[in-house]
Amino acid sequence: MSDAAAAGDAAGLAPGERVGYLGLGSNLGDRRAQLTAAVAALPAHGVRVLASSGTYETEPVGEILDQPDFLNACLRIATAHDPEGLLDACKAVERELGREHGPHVRRHAPRPIDVDVLLLGDLTYASPRLRLPHAEVTTRRFVLIPLLELDPRLATPDGRPLADALAALDPAVRVTRAGDPLI
Repeated sequence: MSDAAAAGDAAGLAPGERVGYLGLGSNLGDRRAQLTAAVAALPAHGVRVLASSGTYETEPVGEILDQPDFLNACLRIATAHDPEGLLDACKAVERELGREHGPHVRRHAPRPIDVDVLLLGDLTYASPRLRLPHAEVTTRRFVLIPLLELDPRLATPDGRPLADALAALDPAVRVTRAGDPLI
């Protein structure tokens, strides 16, 4: 039995469901409340939240560094959605919680909520909207630390341990435990 199948059995998956992982982030308003609201909104969109990492305070990365720090967490989820359906569910939650989308919104700008699809079972997937595993899952400490808190044995679909990816990253990038799990 594969690790993904074993994890599914342990999670009590319904037929057609698979385990996945989401990354949450917020750097505007009451950040923890935003993350908690995302967790609460996901089930209405066909996404069961099975577990949450603790929360982590992190420095902004990307194109805009002059902005407030983020509060980040990762979730283990179960869903029957395909990759595009899961992305649609995540974007719907973002819109419900006040995140603007569209060509007028600059990439990596401050945001009340960010819900990213990181992994979905052992799927490898690419479309103009989504790549699985997430394109930056192995290069971001603020993703890997909470993700590995949920399962230290996680690996990419091709078998590369995420713990090895974390060990290869610069430890000087600040990721500080800030609070308990969201659920």
